[in-house]
Amino acid sequence: MKTGLVLEGGGMRGLFTAGVLDVLMKNKIEFDGLVGVSAGAAFGCNFKSNQADRALRYNLRFCHDKRYCSFRSLIKTGDLFGAEFCYHTIPDELDKFDKEAFDNSPVDFFVVCTDLHTGKPIYKKLDKAGYETNEWIRASSSLPLVSKPVKLEDKMLLDGGISNSIPLEFFENEGYDKIVVVLTQPRSYTKKKSSTAKLMHLKLRKYPELIKAMDTRPDVYNQSRDYVFSREKEGKIFVLCPDNSLPAGRVEHNPEILQKTYDIGVKTTKINLKHLKDFLQD
Repeated sequence: MKTGLVLEGGGMRGLFTAGVLDVLMKNKIEFDGLVGVSAGAAFGCNFKSNQADRALRYNLRFCHDKRYCSFRSLIKTGDLFGAEFCYHTIPDELDKFDKEAFDNSPVDFFVVCTDLHTGKPIYKKLDKAGYETNEWIRASSSLPLVSKPVKLEDKMLLDGGISNSIPLEFFENEGYDKIVVVLTQPRSYTKKKSSTAKLMHLKLRKYPELIKAMDTRPDVYNQSRDYVFSREKEGKIFVLCPDNSLPAGRVEHNPEILQKTYDIGVKTTKINLKHLKDFLQD
C-alpha cells in the first residue's frame, strides 16, 4: 500500500495547508509521496524536510517586506512574489531550508507546472534540494499576469494550477492507493470565469495552447473537484478542506489574517485526526 498527499494551491490560502501539514508532522503521520501545486508545492516541501512551523514563521516575518510580495517587486522584476528573495534568499540565508533532511527523506516529492507551449501539465519529481529544485517550485507557483515564465529543461513554465489544480488522478496512476487531498476552498465552492481573462489573452497571445487551458480551467477545475468528492464517497480518499471561505486570498499582507488562516488548517486537521488515522491504517 502506498500513501499519498495531494496539495492544491491558492496563494496565501496555502497557509491553511501549512496548518494541516504541521499537525501531520507533529503527530508523526507519514506518507510515501506528496504532490503539490503552486502554494501546495511551496509549502509542501517543508513536509519532506520535516520542518514544522517553518512556512508560517517566514510568512509572518516577511509579509510586509516589499522584497517578498509587492507591486514594487512586480514593476521592477516582473514578479509579484520576488523570485530571488522568496525562492533563494529566504531558504538559503534568512530561514534556512533543511536540504540534508529533504535529500534523506524517503518521501517522493512531485510538483506540477504548466508548459506554456502545450498548455499541458508537467509533473516533476524532486529528490535533491538546491537551486534547481527551488526553481521548479517557483515555476509551479508562478501565476500568470504577475509572474515571468520560468525556463527549465528547455520548457517555459507557469503555475501548475492552470492545467491541473488537483492532481489526484495523477497520483492514482502513480500507484498511490491511500490518498489524502487537501483543498483550500470549501466544499460549496465553484470556480467561475476569471475577470482578467481578456488581459491574459493579450499578455500571453504568443501561447495559444496556454490560453485554451486558461479558458477551460473553470470547467476542468470544477470537474476535478467533482471527481475528488466522488472518490471520497467511495471511501478511496480522505479530504481535508475548510468549512467556509478562508480569510486569506491569493495575496495577503495582514499577519493576523495569515495566522487565522493557518489556525483554521490546524483546527480542521485536529478535528479529523482520528478519522484520518483510521483511514490510513484501514
